[in-house]
Amino acid sequence: MSSSLRKAVIGLTWLPVAYTVLNHGVSPCRITGRSMSPTFNPGTSTTAEDVVLVTKFGAKTASNIHRGDVIMFRSPRDPEKILTKRVVAVAGDTVYPKQPYPKQKAGVPRNHVWVEGDNYFHSIDSNTFGPISLGLVTGKVVAVVWPPSRWGADLSTGGRNPMDPLTV
Repeated sequence: MSSSLRKAVIGLTWLPVAYTVLNHGVSPCRITGRSMSPTFNPGTSTTAEDVVLVTKFGAKTASNIHRGDVIMFRSPRDPEKILTKRVVAVAGDTVYPKQPYPKQKAGVPRNHVWVEGDNYFHSIDSNTFGPISLGLVTGKVVAVVWPPSRWGADLSTGGRNPMDPLTV
């Protein structure tokens, strides 16, 4: 077998592995918009976008999603759009929506989470569409991989405590 044919066969052998890892394991994703600033895209430039590493292993499992996690999910209003928000409440929690939304508390049902953008004034989130089903979750953000100056960025800070009526 020639050297180039051998390389082609090896490449084709690894193609299903790469496909599986990217679609069911971990993959890089670009964060667009300002709704998660300053956690992501902290600068004022509209062209600077963070690239994050997203894990898909167990992302739809309630035991793997915790308050403070940043997740990616399909928009309940437009399933073609993927949104990135912070989980601020999980199943069984009672939430007080942020102003100017009604101040009535809302319960988070089983297999759902309440998500909010860190930059409240530029976020369409659970305050608008309510709790989201874990079935819409596509992954959990684990790290910023680009730009290099943002490596090691702390993803755990940000958001608010929506279960405290004094913080609304």
